[in-house]
This record gives sequence, C-alpha cells and structure tokens, in this order.
Amino acid sequence: MTDQVNSLEELGQVAEAAATPVAEAETPREPVRDEFGRSYATGKRKDAVARVWIKPGSGKVVVNGKEMGKYFARPVLQMILRQPFSVAGVEDQFDVMATVKGG
Repeated sequence: MTDQVNSLEELGQVAEAAATPVAEAETPREPVRDEFGRSYATGKRKDAVARVWIKPGSGKVVVNGKEMGKYFARPVLQMILRQPFSVAGVEDQFDVMATVKGG
C-alpha cells in the first residue's frame, strides 16, 4: 500500500470513501417449492438432524407426528417457535412439519 494515513482527518476521508455503497443488481430469490407447495430445509449438528417442511396453511405445527403443544410442553418453547413467524408478520399463515432425530 503506497498511501499512508497520518491523521484522523485522512482516516475519516478513507472511511467515507470505503463506506460509499456500491450499487448491486440484486434479483429477488424465488422460493423453491415441490409439487405439494412445500419448501424444505435440513439442519444438522453433530449427530442430530432436523428436516423441516413449510407450506401455506393455518399455522399448524407438527414435530415427529405430535402437535406443538404435546412436543413442546413449556410455553416458553412454544413462544420461541412462534417468534420468527410473528416477527415476519405471517402468524397462522404457514403449516410446519418437522422430523427430528439424534442429539
């Protein structure tokens, strides 16, 4: 690097130049859905594997064949599960079906 910054003013000028946003042409991502209208994701950690399908529906959550209230008995766990939907403003608009193994 041939240019050296010797004062705070010069540092401020370099920071302003670096902070100038570069216009990028971002195309919105299209959701990937199967023939049933579901989106799928897999999460893994160590030996645990979680497979989740989400589709438009009425807000029903099923984990390993059990309703959310049976699988997550504590209200705090149910609240944590609902948080992403409430933050996104889509409460009771999607059904979730998950299978969890290991861990």
